[in-house]
Order: sequence, then C-alpha cells, then structure tokens
Amino acid sequence: MTTTPRSVLFVHAHPDDETGSTGGTIARCVAEGVAVTVVTCTRGEQGKIAVPELAHCAADQDDTLGDVRSAELAAANSTLGVTDHRYLIAEGFYRDSGRMGLPSNNRPDAFWQADLDQAAIWLARVIRETRPGALVTYDPIGGYNHPDHIQAHRVAMRAVQLAQTTSLRVPGTPYEVPRVYWCAVPRRLIQAELDDLKARESELPGLWINTDAGEYPDGVHDDSEIAVQVDVSDYMDVKCAATACHRTQLSVRDGFSILASGRGNRIQDREWFIDAMAWQQGIRGTAWRDWLFDDNDSPTDN
Repeated sequence: MTTTPRSVLFVHAHPDDETGSTGGTIARCVAEGVAVTVVTCTRGEQGKIAVPELAHCAADQDDTLGDVRSAELAAANSTLGVTDHRYLIAEGFYRDSGRMGLPSNNRPDAFWQADLDQAAIWLARVIRETRPGALVTYDPIGGYNHPDHIQAHRVAMRAVQLAQTTSLRVPGTPYEVPRVYWCAVPRRLIQAELDDLKARESELPGLWINTDAGEYPDGVHDDSEIAVQVDVSDYMDVKCAATACHRTQLSVRDGFSILASGRGNRIQDREWFIDAMAWQQGIRGTAWRDWLFDDNDSPTDN
C-alpha cells in the first residue's frame, strides 16, 4: 500500500488567493483532520482597493495596503482554521509585483524579480519540515498570467525538485512530494456559467460579469486536463466568511465575490485541480477524483 501523509501545503501569491482558489478545500482539510500549511508569497501591496475610506492605503499614496491585507489574511486563515501560515522567507521580503507590464514589476523587491533558487530553497526547507502528502499551487501561466502567480508556480515546482535531492543548500532529510496539484476551473462549465450570468446581469444590481474566461483567476482548462473536483458545498459558509475578511479587495453578496471594479464571480461550491505530474507526462482523462487523496493513501503517516 502506498503511504501518503495526510497533509497539504498550499503556495499562494497574495492574501485572498488562499480563500478564493482553495478556501473550501482548506476548510474541508481542517474538518477532516488533514494538516494544512499555507505559504503566502507577498502582502498584496499593489492591489486595487474596494473600500473608499481606505483608498489612501494604495501604493501610490500611503503605501500601507500590505499592512491591512496582512491583517485580513490572518483573519481569513483563522476563519478557515489554518494554524500554520508563513510568508515566503519573511513577511514583506517580496513585494506584490502588480499585473503584468506595470512599472511595479521592475522593482528590485518585486516577487517577479525574485531569485528563483533563493525562494525555492526556503520553500524546500518547509517541504522537508512539513512532509506534505500534496502541494497545491498554480498552473504554469499562473491561472491568468499574473506575474506573482507565475512566479509562485515556478518557486513551488523548483522547491519540489530541490526537496527530493541531496543538497547542502537544503538542510534535512530529502523528501519527495507524492502529489502536486495546480488550481484550475473547467472551461466549459465556467464559460457557460459566465454567459448565463451575463444574460441575467440586469437581475444582479451592483455588479457586472466579465465573460472572458481567460480572466478567471484560477485558470481555465479543458475537462480532460482536470483530475480532481473537490465538493466543498458543506463548507460554503466558512469559505464565504473567509472571503469577506479580505474587504479591501472585494465584498461578498448573495454568493458572489465582487471586486473593486464591480466585477462579480460566483463563489464556487466546488474546487478543481490539475494533477501536475500526470499533466507533465501528457496524461489526460475524463474521470475526476473527488478528493486530493485516494483510497490507497495512508490516513496517517505524518
């Protein structure tokens, strides 16, 4: 029998990503006794602000948004039940790079400019310490081509490599992560949902629907590329409450998260993942598992 530790390491780019992309899965992990570690790469200093009275915190004004979002992240993690949260290397070590092509990408402290091995060595140490049965991060284009999401993917995948090799740069016993997942959403389902919502936009006052699935933050993929569909319907209250903690970035109303721009997305009661190792081998399928682990995985080996 394969023995896979029942623990998961989530690697996310900014505060609110842990909830928007994987909040239901995190809450379900906690409820089922799966150990959870969340690593956040930046404090989200470049984010757009949805709360008018906090507009002065923006990067081009007081530049204090990172402080606020750090507190929001702590509240969201507490709501989800996360007790092991870490910033990559240290809080504030890397700065939010902003969307692709902005001048903020070029700051020397921007995560987009991070030395890949420096960041990955630190994360490899966390992998060897926590020995996760699965690691969750983004696909190679970061879902929607955000530089920090792309960099989080690169760092996570490099850390998985480093953690399993003998290296004086990474202390501890080598460890091979059994499963690596990338956040995703099924293209056909999400596009149909966006089109339906757009047709009913007049019934949804105060928000607008962007039908460009390429802007969906988790990254759209064909059904055959997705390996796991996690039912988080029993944890929607927790997921919505954690989402609402990130109030500088969005509001929550009637099952929607609404960005500062007024763009709304439904808060999903399922979360989807690509099996990265199978994907890299060109393996595709149509049958989706319903959990990060399967029946052959040991329930306790951590």
